[in-house]
Amino acid sequence: MRFDVLTLFPGIFESFLDESLLKSAIEGGLVQVNLHNIRDWAHDRHGTVDDTPYGGGAGMVMKVDKVVPCVEDVQSAAPTAGRLLLMSPQGRRLDQPLVEELAREERILLLCGRYEGFDERIIEILRPQEVSLGDFILNGGEVAAMAVIESVIRLIPGVLGDADSARFDSFSSGNRILEEPQYTRPREYRGLEVPEILLSGDHGRVDKWRAQQRVLRTLERRPDLLEGDRETITPPPAEKRADADENK
Repeated sequence: MRFDVLTLFPGIFESFLDESLLKSAIEGGLVQVNLHNIRDWAHDRHGTVDDTPYGGGAGMVMKVDKVVPCVEDVQSAAPTAGRLLLMSPQGRRLDQPLVEELAREERILLLCGRYEGFDERIIEILRPQEVSLGDFILNGGEVAAMAVIESVIRLIPGVLGDADSARFDSFSSGNRILEEPQYTRPREYRGLEVPEILLSGDHGRVDKWRAQQRVLRTLERRPDLLEGDRETITPPPAEKRADADENK
């Protein structure tokens, strides 16, 4: 999987690329991430990539004659032009189905904006897919680009030590239910104990408990995920629920 990030601030990505699973994936040849500074396509002495908006208004707008050549040159630098994503609060919200779709691509280009956004002609010419993290505003597209990279690489074979880690994640493969609570050592901390069933060694009972907890957690925290499934979702019996609550 190859990522090309087009940004005015490539330095933001340096520590991100040099840590944890992403670093290992890059070193192992599973993932390639190339950073491109959009200012390299501005040929005046100030490296100008933005200007005031026509018609007036606050802020600055990224220039079409700088961004379009940048993207086209980066696209042509490899045999496959790749899928172009533009990080924008106006785009499709990033969710697991989209992540799974992106993970099937050979190459993804991530275009990060700044200031008041892009000259509309950039979108008209390049026809990117606009992607959003949600209904809020960031200073730029870099954090959103990192979220895309981080979520997609988890689905690339070999990146995670245990393939099931991704397969059983919340929202994976159409899974509209949250994960169950997880515990590790110590067995007791500040009066809170690990549920006894997890220490029983009875894998059948443990699996059933986990399934029950996934339903309960989703009903309590994200009931919207189960809309339309209420008739097929049966919460665990009251006594089971009480036992679970006591052991949390």
